[in-house]
Amino acid sequence: MKIVIVGCGRVGSVLAEAYDAAGHEVIVVDLSTRAFDRLPGEFRGSAVRGDGTDEDTLRRSGAEGADAFLALTEGDNRNVMAAQVATEKLAIGHVLAKINDPVRAAAYAELGIATVCRTTMLADAVSGFLGLPPSGIPSMIAPRGGHHGGHEHQPLGSSAGAPAGGEG
Repeated sequence: MKIVIVGCGRVGSVLAEAYDAAGHEVIVVDLSTRAFDRLPGEFRGSAVRGDGTDEDTLRRSGAEGADAFLALTEGDNRNVMAAQVATEKLAIGHVLAKINDPVRAAAYAELGIATVCRTTMLADAVSGFLGLPPSGIPSMIAPRGGHHGGHEHQPLGSSAGAPAGGEG
């Protein structure tokens, strides 16, 4: 599987390392060359310095034709912009944006961008630790409306008709 990760921070670098070790083709794009120091020496993927919201940068990196695109920078706006480019310009079918704000995460899903909200995920984990019920707000939201590349969203590796995304 060809996986593009925009953002080589803590989450991006951990996923890049894991996917690379599992034998996937991994392309990591980040504005900072120093961010790539988080990748292990044995990383076999591509590390591309550049703006993950820029279509030309993504094309030069080899993102076109990717199976999955993960926008995992620290900025919600940057992640949404990168996800939109991946969906609308590169026609990548499985695109996910990390969003910190739960309200914005739900709004972007309505616009056709799958989101993961670490704020809700962490809040539910803490509540679980305390023995309290979860918030009831989903942490992972599949695209529900708008334009999502003309692709019917299904989790990679799932069979047709399986529910898209989960709530957590």
